[in-house]
Amino acid sequence: MKISLFYEFPLPRPWSEDDEHQLFQHGLDEVELADKAGFSTVWLTEHHFLEEYCHSTAPEMFLAAASQRTENIRLGFGVMHLPPPINHPARIAERVATLDHLSNGRVEFGTGEGSSVAELGGFNIDPADKRAQWEEALEVSIRCMVEEPFSGFKGEHVEMPARNVIPKPLQKPHPPVWVACTRPSSVQMAARKAIGALSFAYTGPEALKERVAGYYREFEEQGAPVTPAINPNILAIGGDLSMMVARTDEEALKRLGIGGGFFSFGIMHYYLTGMHTPGRTKVWERYEQAVADDPTLAYGPGRGAIGSPETVREFLRGYEASGVDEIILLLNPRSHEGTMESIEIMGSQILPEFIERDEKAVKDKAKRLEPVIEKVEARRQASDAPLFDETYAFGGLPTGRGGKFTAGEIPEAMAEINEGRVMAAEAEKSARESAG
Repeated sequence: MKISLFYEFPLPRPWSEDDEHQLFQHGLDEVELADKAGFSTVWLTEHHFLEEYCHSTAPEMFLAAASQRTENIRLGFGVMHLPPPINHPARIAERVATLDHLSNGRVEFGTGEGSSVAELGGFNIDPADKRAQWEEALEVSIRCMVEEPFSGFKGEHVEMPARNVIPKPLQKPHPPVWVACTRPSSVQMAARKAIGALSFAYTGPEALKERVAGYYREFEEQGAPVTPAINPNILAIGGDLSMMVARTDEEALKRLGIGGGFFSFGIMHYYLTGMHTPGRTKVWERYEQAVADDPTLAYGPGRGAIGSPETVREFLRGYEASGVDEIILLLNPRSHEGTMESIEIMGSQILPEFIERDEKAVKDKAKRLEPVIEKVEARRQASDAPLFDETYAFGGLPTGRGGKFTAGEIPEAMAEINEGRVMAAEAEKSARESAG
């Protein structure tokens, strides 16, 4: 089992002027240390308008910075929103491919539909359309990464003419593809499409066993690839509370404070029960009151990688026994010092045994899945992408509705350039004549 970190960059109020700057700088320090410690991947979500709960609105920017301070840790979108009003498929392909080059081929392409009223409403997306938008955008973004040129697409939500989208990813044919899953049915959907399942369901290891078994059962019986490269893997969250590792259980709990449950509370607030006034609602204050009413919101034994190395080691072994391929550990808000020490202890006292066992498990799994993958590949549907029209070309000046000319600045700029060339030539000629 691989062990990874999951960043949402929560930032509870009150905010000082430097808080957001410090948040990202601390994150980069943590990821650099996590790389040295041996964590498998840093997964970074993408959310919009979820103040206090998530300040990770441009994950490709942070991951690009992290790529220059790390060598081995993989860089995961966990997830990038695919609905075109949020991210156009061509822009997705460009950003994913660019990061893949900057990181020397370490990108994991996690995808999602979006779920919150804040985001869907903020981008004027009808929730009834989000699955269809995700499916179309996934097809188009992957085709943009692999086709030279992309031959065009016309669907219900995406329409794009032929263009050669560059750069192409370093990983061929494209980085591993994942989809966010919160229910067993969506895990099965991922298996049927032969892509990875990011199972963002906060269940314990016992219940996770059936989810893992269900994914691989569905993959073998119904899997039919929708992307050029398949990715038969399932990932889960290692508990619903933030990671905090220290020398003793008591010290870890003290450092955790009440922040451990803010992740789950934020989900309840933004996705289920809360009413939010932008720039006014104080989410952390509501959380503090909720914890005062029910302290179990902030902590409960066995619900996270919290405690001494011995305690955390046993906690992780329980997830390893479930058969899951990878788990991600949440991080406590405003706890940089404690997080750094947790990462250091994980790297020196906990991760080595899991890394060693995972290397063998990966080899055994690859051998076990060989005949399964043959069956899955045999179900691959022929692509219905249009052939590229070799006579197609574009060029000239863009025009607006009704053929109205709308790009007058271009010829004006070219005229200025030409005028400048003439003046420069005349000046040079005059200077030579004067010198002669």
